[in-house]
Order: sequence, then structure tokens, then C-alpha cells
Amino acid sequence: MSNEIIRSEIESNLKAKVASDPQLHNVYLLIHSDKLDIHWPIAAGNTDGGTANPNQPYHTASVGKAFTAVIVSILAEKGLVTFDDPIANYLPTEIRKDLHIWKGKDYTNEIQIKHLLNNTSGLPDFFEEKPKGGKGFLEEILEDSSRYWTSQETIQWSKKHLQPHFEPGKRVHYTDTGYNLLGLVIEKVTAKPYHEVLHDYIFNPLQMNHSYLSQYSNPVSKSEHPVAHLHLDRIKINVENYRSFSSFYAGGQTVSTMEDQLRFMKALVQNQMIKKETLEIMQQWNNMRIGMDYGYGLMRMRFLPFTQKYTGWGHLGASGSYMLYFPNREVYLIGSFNQTTYQAKGMNYLFFHVLRKLAKAKPRQASNIDK
Repeated sequence: MSNEIIRSEIESNLKAKVASDPQLHNVYLLIHSDKLDIHWPIAAGNTDGGTANPNQPYHTASVGKAFTAVIVSILAEKGLVTFDDPIANYLPTEIRKDLHIWKGKDYTNEIQIKHLLNNTSGLPDFFEEKPKGGKGFLEEILEDSSRYWTSQETIQWSKKHLQPHFEPGKRVHYTDTGYNLLGLVIEKVTAKPYHEVLHDYIFNPLQMNHSYLSQYSNPVSKSEHPVAHLHLDRIKINVENYRSFSSFYAGGQTVSTMEDQLRFMKALVQNQMIKKETLEIMQQWNNMRIGMDYGYGLMRMRFLPFTQKYTGWGHLGASGSYMLYFPNREVYLIGSFNQTTYQAKGMNYLFFHVLRKLAKAKPRQASNIDK
């Protein structure tokens, strides 16, 4: 089977899936492999009355955690921080106070930078968790979309309404609270706002000209396409109009394009931003759930348990976004289903309808010989 036939099948299947599933509105998929000599940008569906375009920017959700983690890793290589540093060294008193009280003991001073990076701090997640008998944070930001939230306010909300789960370093509990704390650490070390550091350290050097931190900064080049609408189940979100989304901050507030994210992932894989040794530290995996491990701001997805063939790493987002590299196949998959109900279903789709088809693809030279 030729690579072009495989591309046609993948694209047709994705468009048919979007057309038949009322939950899906606009879906983006970029398949890239230098080894296979393929670069397939695909989009399906509609947004804001227009046809979805592969070059369209969209909200990347928690994919942005990888950007935050790489910034911290760059600071570590510069000797400005170490992964073992207590976060208390960098945070003001009002943030440190009662940050981590578990079973009557204050563990705040025991939280290290690496605990925030690999989600082993034990801190709760202001975004996903819901207080007992109270309103969840997501409900609050949807009800009052005009309210601007600082990262400090999200941490205070977390302290007031939620409880830690274990002492630092014991196991993995995914937490956006921890990543907003990392944003504050970055600001303290660099003496700059997080969004400026994001551009200075990541977006500008890699010429990610269509990427920015929504509600905080602007892209170098404004896209000719509107930012794609995000869907929280049946709720359509124009992310540019939701000031309350400022709350995601260093945990995933970036708007980007597939091509820009490919630049980031290739630079990371090829050790253009951080050293190989640092990337290996970031890939010290802890099991988070079946088939998914977490490192320092990176996820590892194991689609089949007994083979490396379908194992990839990068990051996923609650919106069904993904930015993954599969070393065994030397393939990058980047995109988004732009629908929160597709966090798990989206990964199943990638495995059954993209990765397994790509297993039949051949390097361009071999394809020509076969013809």
C-alpha cells in the first residue's frame, strides 16, 4: 500500500468520523515523519461558520505543561535552579502558608521543584477536583467568563476548597495547582512574567510565530484563520472571549498551531533546546494510570503493553489535544479533537485509525521501488 493511499484513508476516515459524531465539531491532525518522508496536515469539520483549516490556531490545554517544564529545565541547565530545590525558596509567604497540610502536618517546605514537575507533590488539582458540597472551579469560570484570575488566586482557591492527597514524593496525582506554582517559580527566578519567558525561551527561538499565551500575550504573526472554538461537552467556548481561562496559566493556556508544536517537539527530540542528559531526566517515568506514565512535564503513552512499537511521549490536554513523538516509528502526531469528552476516545482513535495504518507506511525510497 502506498503512503498516499494511507494518507487518503486516514483523512477520509477522520472526516467521516467528524461528520457522523455530533460531539465533534473541528478536529486537527498533523502526521510528520522524516524517516517516512511524510508531512500530512489534516483538518475536519467547521468552526465559527467556516471550514476547519490545518493551519488554524487552537487552545492546546495541558500540552502547555511541556513548555513550562522545558523552561524550568533550561533554567536548571543555566544553573539558576536545581530540580531538588525546595519551592519555598522561591515563593512568597502568602503562597507558602498552609499550602500542603496533610494529616495535621505541614509538608510545604518538603515540596521540591521536581515534585511539581512530575506531579508527585500531593497537592490537589484546582481544575479537575470538586470541593465537597461546593461548586467546582470549572463551574465558576464558566459562570463568570469575564473574571480575570491570577495564578496566585487559583492557588489560594485550591488551599481554601481542596485538600492535599499525600506527602510529597509518594505517588502521582495530576495537579494544575502545581504547574501554576511552577509559573511563579519561573517568574521569581527570571524576574519576568511567565508569558514573557514563554516567548523568550520557547516561542521566539523556535520561530513559533503563531503561538501565544491567551489572555496574556499576542503571537508574532496573527493567523489568517480564527482561533478554533473549544467544546466542553455541549458548551461551545470562544477561548479569546473567556477571560476566566487566564486561570490555566502555566498549566496550559497556550494557543498554538500544529506546525508550531511540531517545531517544538522536533527541537526537543533533537536536543536543540536542552541537552540529551536533561531530557533523560525529564523522562524518568512514574506510572499515573494504565498505559500512561508521567515524567517532568512529559507524558508517555503505551498503547500496547508488550511492545515499544506504539509507545509515544509528549503531552495530552483535557480538550483532546495531543503532541506526541513515537521513537520506534520516528513519527510525530500533533493535533486536537477540541472536545473534552474525547480525552480517552481521542487516544483510542489515534491508535486504531492512525498509528496502525501508519505501521504499513514505508520510507519514500522503498515506496518508489515497490511501484
